[in-house]
Amino acid sequence: MIRRFLIPAVLLALVAAAAWVLFRPKPPTPVAWQGYAEADFVKVGPTQAGLLTAVRVARGDRVVKGQPLFEQDDAQDRAAVDQARRMLEQARGQLANLLAPAKPSEIDQAQANLSDAEAARDRAQEDLRRSSQLLRTGSATQQIVDQEDAALRSTQAKVAAATAALSTAQAPMGRPSEIEAQKSLVDALDAARNQAQWRLDQRSVAAPEAGLVADVIAFPGETLAAGAPAISLLPPGNVFVRFFIPEPELAKVHVGDKVDFACDNCPADLAGTVSFIAPKAEYTPPFIYSESTRGKFVFVAEARPAPDPARRLNPGEPVTVTPAAQAPVAGAP
Repeated sequence: MIRRFLIPAVLLALVAAAAWVLFRPKPPTPVAWQGYAEADFVKVGPTQAGLLTAVRVARGDRVVKGQPLFEQDDAQDRAAVDQARRMLEQARGQLANLLAPAKPSEIDQAQANLSDAEAARDRAQEDLRRSSQLLRTGSATQQIVDQEDAALRSTQAKVAAATAALSTAQAPMGRPSEIEAQKSLVDALDAARNQAQWRLDQRSVAAPEAGLVADVIAFPGETLAAGAPAISLLPPGNVFVRFFIPEPELAKVHVGDKVDFACDNCPADLAGTVSFIAPKAEYTPPFIYSESTRGKFVFVAEARPAPDPARRLNPGEPVTVTPAAQAPVAGAP
């Protein structure tokens, strides 16, 4: 009798357990988006055409900012710098001559002539004073007084001429217009020298940023055009993750949101920030839009990790992207 009721009870319990397993509330499926690591490579090339003479790095090297990468033949630019420097020195010498006074001996001579003229003027002035006194007493005639007055004016004129001659000897030799023109020439030649030096400096190209040498594109002996890449450089800050967001989840993701990255054998602390979301659906096969198919839309997005974590990602590596874990709200149960 007990056995008759036991079997149905067991069957009922099994059915109930199966129903609970099938229909129990299930936790939401974790949100995860598929993507891959990508990078913006910096193609470093010369600013001017020339023969490549040396490559200082190899593929896979890590370089720091300012480290030499490659060099071009600079013989012609060195000659141009030397020519520009010599022309500038010549122009500066000519300007110095225009600004310089007369020779010291010529200045001394002009000073002596002025002193002699001043002495003659003083003697003529004293003779005129005595003759004027004698004229009042009748011991001198008016003719003598007039002659000595004329002699005084002559000596005064000679003093003025000697003073002007001394000022001329002490002043710059060139006229103001000549000096200004020479100054302009010096400035132009100085600019030409700086330009030639810049062209020479560009023959040795250094790393614009620290990073990994991803590829060596050109080798010594090749002639490169201006701007042609010679080194492909990958700065850590240029690594990002490109991933794809289904249309139903698009409204939950915004530029600036934090996301976590996961990849094979990657550390658990990889994270980044969403930096771009495409304005339209991409990278999907064509299909007719309808309410039932819009879930097939995916939107390409990009997220950038910090430079240090970015070193752990290699371009092309598959990456799973998930929203960053949210901190619990203060006061929530």
